Amino acid sequence: MPTTGRSTRATSAAAALMVSAWMTACSATTGQTPSPTASKTVSATPAPTPTPVPTATPTPALTASWPVYHQNPGRTGQSADTPAVATLATEWSATLDGAVWAQPIVVGGNVIVATENDTLYSLNPASGTVVWQDHVGTPVPRADLPCGNIFPLGMTGTPAYDPATQSIFVVAEETGPIHVLYDFDAVTGADRWSRQVDISSSLEHPAAVQQRPALTVANGYVYIGFGGLDGDCSQYVGAVVAVPTSGQGSILDYMVPTSREGAVWAPGGPVVGPNGDIFVATGNGAAEGGTWDDSDSVLELSPTLQLVSGFAPSRWAEDNAHDLDLGSVAPTLLPDGYIFIAGKSGIGYVLQESALGGVGGQVYTAQVCQGAMSFGGTSFNGDTLYQPCANGVEAITVASNGSFSIGWQTSSGANGPPVLGGGSVFTVDTNSGTLYVLNAATGATQAQISVGSVPDFASPTLLGAVALVGTRSGVVAISGA
Repeated sequence: MPTTGRSTRATSAAAALMVSAWMTACSATTGQTPSPTASKTVSATPAPTPTPVPTATPTPALTASWPVYHQNPGRTGQSADTPAVATLATEWSATLDGAVWAQPIVVGGNVIVATENDTLYSLNPASGTVVWQDHVGTPVPRADLPCGNIFPLGMTGTPAYDPATQSIFVVAEETGPIHVLYDFDAVTGADRWSRQVDISSSLEHPAAVQQRPALTVANGYVYIGFGGLDGDCSQYVGAVVAVPTSGQGSILDYMVPTSREGAVWAPGGPVVGPNGDIFVATGNGAAEGGTWDDSDSVLELSPTLQLVSGFAPSRWAEDNAHDLDLGSVAPTLLPDGYIFIAGKSGIGYVLQESALGGVGGQVYTAQVCQGAMSFGGTSFNGDTLYQPCANGVEAITVASNGSFSIGWQTSSGANGPPVLGGGSVFTVDTNSGTLYVLNAATGATQAQISVGSVPDFASPTLLGAVALVGTRSGVVAISGA
């Protein structure tokens, strides 16, 4: 059985600081380095239904200004309390025990951060110091992975907060390898319960499976996407798993009906529609002709993970053959009933949310990103969305008839998944480690600052006038004025 670490917590009176007070008086300090932790164990075999720690239903829920990836289950990526920004400065930088590939979230006034060392942190937003931390397991070392680009491999998918239970959910990849979902108390950091979430199937080799997508909470479930490692080596099939937020009851799953690959891996994770259905994009699958196998697709799943509807480009077989699939970006559910999707092919598609249309069933299609690849997640305001392109973020507006037009593309090089606040687009150039603030209407650069080396697909979190960015060594907080 894998050995895992028991939690150690640092409490701070500063944890009670209100974010609004912090916005007017921040001091630049360096975050605390985590202390060593003791050990505990988690079963390496499928676990029986656990008995969670009894908790009363919290009333009211904690204030959560950024509770999930791109702010909400619809992944709009908008902050309502971020002012206009013309200059940037570093407030603090917290060195943690591993790289931060997940987007930080903000719950109860604290910054929640997951690391590749399988540690979940709560940080004081004014200083970056540790409020509590919980180290749950030993991440998977490079020697135990058939390929990949994250070493060691621990907590990669962005955590999700559930206001109904005041839980923070995160998946840890641990030695075995196994994948374990943890429920943490958002106030204290206590580890309430955990469940192994690997699918028992001959098509799934746990060492080849990676949990990269952001988690989603809806319909009383935690939704978890699974894909493969960078390189798509060994044997796996893309999947979505649903675990009851109570920790009790059956775990549900949907496996892409292909013999290999078909990853659900976009960092933006599953997106929740207005009726509670779940939308995901899938990667290239085994089929390169013949019958469509739900790869290179947008899929709509019911709350209990039954397939409702799907879409694939007419060129899906060609996309599969050349690794040019839709699965690199989460679908964008626009408010007028359209879905926008563009992945590695540099081609954008508009779909009807109510009926995705099957193969070739798009409403409209045209080139985006000047034909370059796209990775991560979008943000949007009304019918204008901001697409992360390898050659720079692009603004795209979808008309009432479903056609779309390109408004601008930044020349700054900023290619990371963008977020919106104060009439600006905040995005990272993941090659240079530079945070850019772009005018949302024109794409002009308003401000920029170095944040250091960042992982692929780094996306800022906005907390008032501060942008939080995960780096290869921790988290940096950048204030705007």
